[in-house]
Amino acid sequence: MGVPGLNTYIGSVRRFEADGAECGRSDSEGEVGTDVSGREKDRPSNRCRSSQRERREQRESHTDHTAAKLEGVPNLLLVSSSVGRNLSPLRSEIASQPRMTNDAGDVELRRELVSTEFLDPRRDFTPTALSLEVRWDPLTGQTSRILPPSSLLRRSEFDLAALAEETQHACPFCSERIEQATPKLLSSVAEDGRIRRGEAVLFPNLLPYSKHSSVSVYSPRLHFLPLEAMTGALVADNLGTQVEFVRAVVEHDHEAHWASVNANHMLPSGSSLFHPHLQGSVNPYPTTAQRLLAAVPAERFTQYVDAEKRQGHRYLGSTGRVEWLTSFAPLGPAELRAFVFGIASPGELDDDLIQELGDGISQALHVYAELDFQSFNLAVYGALPRTRGYPLNLRLICRSNLEPLYRSDATWLERLHWEAAIDISPEELAERARPFFSTG
Repeated sequence: MGVPGLNTYIGSVRRFEADGAECGRSDSEGEVGTDVSGREKDRPSNRCRSSQRERREQRESHTDHTAAKLEGVPNLLLVSSSVGRNLSPLRSEIASQPRMTNDAGDVELRRELVSTEFLDPRRDFTPTALSLEVRWDPLTGQTSRILPPSSLLRRSEFDLAALAEETQHACPFCSERIEQATPKLLSSVAEDGRIRRGEAVLFPNLLPYSKHSSVSVYSPRLHFLPLEAMTGALVADNLGTQVEFVRAVVEHDHEAHWASVNANHMLPSGSSLFHPHLQGSVNPYPTTAQRLLAAVPAERFTQYVDAEKRQGHRYLGSTGRVEWLTSFAPLGPAELRAFVFGIASPGELDDDLIQELGDGISQALHVYAELDFQSFNLAVYGALPRTRGYPLNLRLICRSNLEPLYRSDATWLERLHWEAAIDISPEELAERARPFFSTG
């Protein structure tokens, strides 16, 4: 007979395993030696080579600083020869980023306009000129492209409530099945086998994405939780279970220090189950994104937020100790960012900050609901605990709405070139989002 709902949970794990050959492999590097349009560049002149040598010397100096910044994890690149080979291109990429600060030490918000022209069939093949922007993330140097408005993410009238009703009868996270269908933590991590706070319940993930992998539901009774119904209390309680999980794991496993809190909300975001939940990860090694952020000089985070405050185009406001803004160079559609200065790892969050961050996340999700989006991804990136100058980083992006034959927002550019193509202007997003973060 088995436990009702457990087969659904295990089935989702098996689907991931079956798809692993296609969906689980690492993203490829983008092409080198081409311009934005994809054409090969001309060979550099001797003069260019001389300039390149000077820039290389500057980058080597930055590489030395980066190595010192990562002193706590020097063995990461030496775990094995194969792992070292896979990670060394990324290490070189960090060292070869364009200059991020000017002579005064201010962060440079770099953008370049790229124009294109074609014969448009919609206008009887008359010449038509369009432009896009390439922007460089001021922290990591990662590039993204801001496209002309084109409604890449369509609004949807899909009946999510009907889908919720259809999927609820076998959901392992619902009240009737959660105690029997979900696994338990080791007693060394949680005596009860699960971590509870308010209505939130945390338990291990049957499909481990890291050495210590967790799932936490906002509430077993809330199988359907539209973004406009997300409250600060629900988010804070769920976040609080993940914070307690991180603390317990770090105390139990002295090798696992790289923690993150994450979310796939709704099927387009990568979630295998409809019931809303968070996922936690505590691992001996950082993810690529954690490693890139940990390599950023500490002062650059403050410089970046200060620059956004001065310009005011993307800065949303402070909720107390958390600074919110729209991303200058987004990783995905409608990206919102937050920085918690003085906190390096999720396990260092106190109850007041958990509540403040929960309130902020709920407001961010209300922004998405206002824009008629219902699917999102969330990541809260921790560095090594007590890393001086590193602020806890949060990134939040919306995803395609669920509907029959919906368009995925992850294309060759995002998956294989690590570069997002966005048609939602960060500045226009800030105008829509700012009232949600106003303290007045």
